Amino acid sequence: MLARSNGTELRRLDETQWEIPRQGRMRVPARVFADEELLDAIRVDQSLEQLANVATLPGIVEASLAMPDVHQGYGFPVGGVAATEPPAGVISPGGVGYDINCGVRLLALPLTAAELGARTERLVAALSREIPTGRRGSGASAVPSLGEQELDAVLSEGPRALVARRGIGTEADVERTESRGMLEGADPSAVSQRARERGRDQLGTMGSGNHFVELQRVEDIFDSRAAAGFGLVPEQVTALIHSGSRGLGHQVCSDFVKRMDAKLAGYGIDLPDRQLSCAPIDSADGRAYLAAMAAAANFAWANRHAIAHGVRTAIGGVLGAEVAAGTAQLYDVAHNIAKLETHAGRVLCVHRKGATRAFPGQPVFIPGSMGTASYVLAGTDGAMERSFGTVCHGAGRRLSRAAARRLITGAELRKQLEARGVVVRCPSNRGLAEEAPLAYKEVDRVVEVVERAGLAVRVARLRPIGVVKG
Repeated sequence: MLARSNGTELRRLDETQWEIPRQGRMRVPARVFADEELLDAIRVDQSLEQLANVATLPGIVEASLAMPDVHQGYGFPVGGVAATEPPAGVISPGGVGYDINCGVRLLALPLTAAELGARTERLVAALSREIPTGRRGSGASAVPSLGEQELDAVLSEGPRALVARRGIGTEADVERTESRGMLEGADPSAVSQRARERGRDQLGTMGSGNHFVELQRVEDIFDSRAAAGFGLVPEQVTALIHSGSRGLGHQVCSDFVKRMDAKLAGYGIDLPDRQLSCAPIDSADGRAYLAAMAAAANFAWANRHAIAHGVRTAIGGVLGAEVAAGTAQLYDVAHNIAKLETHAGRVLCVHRKGATRAFPGQPVFIPGSMGTASYVLAGTDGAMERSFGTVCHGAGRRLSRAAARRLITGAELRKQLEARGVVVRCPSNRGLAEEAPLAYKEVDRVVEVVERAGLAVRVARLRPIGVVKG
């Protein structure tokens, strides 16, 4: 079966995967996981054209891949995956993104939604006080401005530096974090002074845009054994944290996009889109970016670690110290990242842009929207075979922020969410409208495609009861 998307021909491979055959400058085919309805939503922007462009990168292996939440991004589509092989294969900052290691962390509280009851609103209010939002801000969870040595420690060690130096969080939190919250090879000296200044006073802050802390209840359990292993029970209250590397990561990306763009001709690289600017992994520029990207990723893990401390502080103030102490971290996974991994016996650099690692048995989180649901899944062997151990990172936008604002106001959305029993705190009605549920694809359908494709299996569905937006 053939279909077309903005002039891009698609061939159906099976019930959940479509392919743009190798053509023109493409070195490998481009493949997207979707059903027909999601494919219709994907067709509205340039994400498939971007995916075909990714397939032209030097050293790319197998195929460029798109998850079912894919939408247009910078260079790579958001929801794009590409593996390149060192030493000649390239690393592309656009394949990681500006918010390096934007990711999610899930905490499980030792009480049910019924036990939380009428205290939900007080807890959401406490969370909004404890966790700074917006571009800057101050609050109890914000780590005071870091000195040079302490910033270096965070960039090198991630959240472990906060445990050791500030007594923030626990070693158990670190152990339940992807890569234990630290990418090897991080080099603080590869991070520009401008990036350091932008991040120095942002540790423990949420940021703006689609970042959030959301209170949820475990609405459904699909795999009781896996749920028990993860520490989830029916009706339990959870807290999902979504944030990244803030201004520091954004500046790292900006610095290296500019640097690599200026060097393309020298490397003999000709690209269909300059937003894919890249350098050979084993070049001086490639190694420098990997070192700076790893440092920014460590900063992001430390940021979510500090935000989790603010969540526990809020819980302690409203529900008591015992509940705060019993609030356990389930896991923390990165989205925008590139990692050297072994797949089928080959060491590859796997770019995950708005995509989540899903190794067998590993917890996977797919947030929907504040008016729908989020999912906990477990990675499978199928993901290792079909997607370099990767699944999608959310429902995926179907409308731009401007389009969402044209359809609903922040005040209207607040009323709608409150009518559904969702308590909302957001400093900006404009920002709230941009993240309206109508702006996103249907998360249930996205997760269904992930499961049918054999990339992950559903463990639990979480329903929002309160949200603090950046």
